Amino acid sequence: MELAKTFEPHAIEAKWYPIWESRGYFKPSYASGAPAFCIQVPPPNVTGTLHMGHAFQLTLMDILVRWHRMRGDNTLWQLGTDHAGIATQIVVENQLRAEGRTRHDLGRPQFVERVWRWKQESGSTITNQMRRLGVSGDWSRERFTMDEGLSRAVLETFVRLYEDGLIYRGKRLVNWDPKLGTAVSDLEVDNEEEQGTIWEIRYPFADPGNDGLRDVVVATTRPETMLGDVAVAVNPDDERYKAHVGKRVTLPLTGRTIPVIADAYVDREFGTGCVKITPAHDFNDWQVAQRHGLQPLGILNLDATVNDNAPAKYRGLDRYAARKAVLGDLRAQGLLVSEKPHKMVVPRCGRTGEIVEPMLTDQWFVAMKTPAPATHPFWPGKTIQDLCLAAVGDGLKSRRHGAIGTVEFVPDSWLATYLHWINNIQDWCISRQLWWGHRIPAWYDEAGNIYVARDEAAARAQAGAKLGREPSSLEQDPDVLDTWFSSALWCHSTLGWPDHTRELETFLPSSVLVTGFDIIFFWVARMVMMTTYFTGEVPFRHVYINAIVRDEHGQKMSKSKDNILDPLDLIDGIEADALAAKRASNLIDVRQAETIVKRTKKQFPNGIPSFGADALRFTFASLATYGRTLNFDLARCDGYRNFCNKLWNATRFVLMNVEGKDCGLEPSAQRALSFVDRWLLGRLQHAKHEITESLAIYRFDLAAKALYEFVWDEYCDWYLECAKVQLQRAEAGDDPAAARGTRSVLVRELEATLRLAHPFIPFITEELWQSVAKLAGKSGETISRQPFPEADFDIVDAAAEREMGALKEVVGACRALRSEMGLGPGERVPLLVAGETELLERFTPYLAALAKVSNVDIVDELPRSEAPVKVVGETSLMLHIEVDLAAERERIAKEVARLEAEIAKAKATLDNDKFVSRAPARVVDEHRARLGTFVAQLEQLKAQLSRLSG
Repeated sequence: MELAKTFEPHAIEAKWYPIWESRGYFKPSYASGAPAFCIQVPPPNVTGTLHMGHAFQLTLMDILVRWHRMRGDNTLWQLGTDHAGIATQIVVENQLRAEGRTRHDLGRPQFVERVWRWKQESGSTITNQMRRLGVSGDWSRERFTMDEGLSRAVLETFVRLYEDGLIYRGKRLVNWDPKLGTAVSDLEVDNEEEQGTIWEIRYPFADPGNDGLRDVVVATTRPETMLGDVAVAVNPDDERYKAHVGKRVTLPLTGRTIPVIADAYVDREFGTGCVKITPAHDFNDWQVAQRHGLQPLGILNLDATVNDNAPAKYRGLDRYAARKAVLGDLRAQGLLVSEKPHKMVVPRCGRTGEIVEPMLTDQWFVAMKTPAPATHPFWPGKTIQDLCLAAVGDGLKSRRHGAIGTVEFVPDSWLATYLHWINNIQDWCISRQLWWGHRIPAWYDEAGNIYVARDEAAARAQAGAKLGREPSSLEQDPDVLDTWFSSALWCHSTLGWPDHTRELETFLPSSVLVTGFDIIFFWVARMVMMTTYFTGEVPFRHVYINAIVRDEHGQKMSKSKDNILDPLDLIDGIEADALAAKRASNLIDVRQAETIVKRTKKQFPNGIPSFGADALRFTFASLATYGRTLNFDLARCDGYRNFCNKLWNATRFVLMNVEGKDCGLEPSAQRALSFVDRWLLGRLQHAKHEITESLAIYRFDLAAKALYEFVWDEYCDWYLECAKVQLQRAEAGDDPAAARGTRSVLVRELEATLRLAHPFIPFITEELWQSVAKLAGKSGETISRQPFPEADFDIVDAAAEREMGALKEVVGACRALRSEMGLGPGERVPLLVAGETELLERFTPYLAALAKVSNVDIVDELPRSEAPVKVVGETSLMLHIEVDLAAERERIAKEVARLEAEIAKAKATLDNDKFVSRAPARVVDEHRARLGTFVAQLEQLKAQLSRLSG
């Protein structure tokens, strides 16, 4: 199989992925005695497209999966997508809006049917993109959170929790999006700092005393909500108001009086020290009201218009129109004290951009602190909170095999984040006022009695038993479940629960969950809750928290910042005009479009070149530290594309030198190995060990570094160059054993290196392995099913490593001499060397090639000369070149003057306080590094000039 002259990733990627998938290479082996390894992909939204965070996370998971598969583990990567209740409903509603219709025009059954149709037509976009990246998951087991099996698991979970007394319906304060008309989770709320206004309002005392205080002044950023105030709160230790606690004030514009209460929640230093309490529209106020037994008064309808609890004048007004009217009336009555600009955090729904209202509504909740019933098969008397704490503490005893199961966070610092939420956990609101999703399995009769059942027939039977007759009406709850409810079941439902399946028995607990820190609360903890409660097993053993991808300057990637990168654009490349148009599309503020187009074309005048999937994957791996964020620099992709090219060209060199020749495959064939060959064999063992150890602790960056350094520095830059010398000498000297030895090391260690690299860069390694494998004595259809290389330190030859280290130092010294003497790449001069004769004789053939000298003369002592000398251990080296002292002094003096000018320029820049304080830290560091380099070069040249002048 002949390799193309150049590495072209697209043809290779298009060729190999369909072969891998169609031949079933990604499926579990179920080999007898093989350890199980399982990862469940965090299911991306079915509406989504691949972004940099996805691509980074998927790359890390794929590295682990391919590594374990090659180690012989029974490996399952469970794939699937999430139905994304809100996001999907918005997509389809937008389509209807473009047609001049709404979902209400269709009705619920037809709307849900329309969403399913959209899912079938467009829902595979992200999964196809995942394939482009090389994701080696078992696509034959792909799941969807609303497929038949997972829907059954959701239904069973809800009913069982309700029967156990852990699901209930109640009135609570929730985040409410008036535009969507539904409760939304905290994760769907973006809290951004914005410029707003704060108003101070006077609340007169209903019965003023004789102390001269006629009123209290409260501050608010939402004056329309004052219509729902039920109290004014002060700090109990605030001497200004102690005497007034218990008195009543008149709530302006309403005619109601409300009490002054004391609560430690109030910050005495903020504003006037008086706070209005509006429990129906503020989460903190809700807690205060609960402590003081105050009844909340909601003054907003679900569409954010003012309801009938407010004075008649304001009823029916939108919340912002009501604000304007309230402020006008307060101003007219002399009760508006001040109005000031104020920076504040505004909660907006991430899906719609609408400001979210805390709203008191009837919702369904899962109880976090209610004990499981005594009849529970695994955890009688335990609360969900108890299970979540035990899972990361002393562990939970497996109900299957008795072992203690624990969940370990990597890095372990993220455990504190998990514990903070669990220790302060609140009941989980699981209902959403949408049409797309898992409909809540609860039915109501004409009297409002609730019947939770697995289907309507069972609910009707319950109603008949309760009422003693057939109910007059039985209506199912219109709400659906929070998307996170079905996602919380992902670890066990995708393996077949509630049935007892081979997959459930084999792969639960899964090995590791790879996810971001932003969903530790919303997903990780809830999977611990649900899997543990329903299976008696922890869901996973490790939780690896990956970094969040930012741009090269550490800025969050967003459309408004014009710094989003599409991973497929990095794989395929994109022209400047197309990139600018993409970045300027679908903006919330269309006025930014022109600026974004200009910035994009300035930053990428030639667009983005095509790097291929392997280079992108290796870039991600190299950046995957334990850090909270990573700065993605496009230049790294270019560097790792060069790495792929280097590996490609090295393989072509090996093939040209071994194909059709004796590579020592026959056991009886004699092979003579040089110290260079033995060194390379040892270095490969170290690389195997470093990569394996690093992957075992999820240090993908260290594994990638070890692989890069072995391939680029040791195999390509050193061994291949030495191998050329060895093959030439062996052929010239008719030494078949030496030639056989070099060829065997070239091809066998290249084949092992390809296997070592495969989890990181699967496409190029598969293509190259197909050409190399047979020459190295290997057989098989694919590299992906070959064994991962294991280190054998018995192979390491310490003497060879020392000898090779000495050769490297001598070559480095020769190259330094060439640089000092200003020799061009093509100029070859003799090298004089004095030292251990036997060692130098072994080095001589390599020095001629690696140091680019015309010949090597071993002498007892170097001649006296003005030429520079290098000393390496007991070896002295000098290039034999006639030096024109005057010309050399003049050359060095000019270079000294140039460096002094550069140093002065660099110092002036760094002495500029404005530059140091305003420039990015990376730029400042670069200037300091340049200055250090200039100073070192100057010192070296001055010493050389001094010798020439002495």
